[in-house]
Amino acid sequence: MSAEFLWYIPNQARPGHRGDDAVEGHNSLETLTSHAKALEDHGWGGALLGTSWGRPDTYTVATALAARTTTFKPLIAIRPGYWRPANFASASATLDHLTGGRVLVNIVSGQDNLAAYGDSEGDQAHRYARTKEFMQIVRRLWTEERVTYAGEHFSVTDSALELRPVVKGERTHPKLYFGGASEAAERVAAAEADVQLFWGEPLDGVRERIERLKKLSEEVGREHRPLEFGLRITTFV
Repeated sequence: MSAEFLWYIPNQARPGHRGDDAVEGHNSLETLTSHAKALEDHGWGGALLGTSWGRPDTYTVATALAARTTTFKPLIAIRPGYWRPANFASASATLDHLTGGRVLVNIVSGQDNLAAYGDSEGDQAHRYARTKEFMQIVRRLWTEERVTYAGEHFSVTDSALELRPVVKGERTHPKLYFGGASEAAERVAAAEADVQLFWGEPLDGVRERIERLKKLSEEVGREHRPLEFGLRITTFV
């Protein structure tokens, strides 16, 4: 399994995020496109586009950047509270189809300004249970002809996608990236994520978490390909 290197594009409403020194037009299409094209020129695979309420919409930014690049892979951070799973499965499959298989997805379950967008996630257990169902439905819609699913938080009946994600070799759909260090988060990652992301923590701690997640994958009866791992580190030059 080869390593893939992704960067981070600061799609923020305010300038100065994590070393970004642009002030005028810091969040313009021209500035964000220049970031994406610079990544292509220097051999990077793509970049994370972060999400939280009030920021420029991640999916819209990703679509614009994908249309202006040729190899750039947007790692699109989304929250289950912003989308219904069938809507997201369709939108992401469409973008993946249009870009020739360049979409990556980062599922975010951390708390946000829920009242601002009319959501109510309940406690941590409720939040991660909902996330797990979201990921299950999205993956099934990407990979199965017709899907019926009745969960506690989401359900679909005889649902199908006309456009499906691009299949390339072992790739059957966009990878689902996931973060979180709580027990609830790790159980979701072990069962449903394709890539578990870590912050830049001491390596001994990262190594311990990797081993724990591998064991947990067996305990929860993981049905997918082995879980992969990624490390997110912000650097300043």
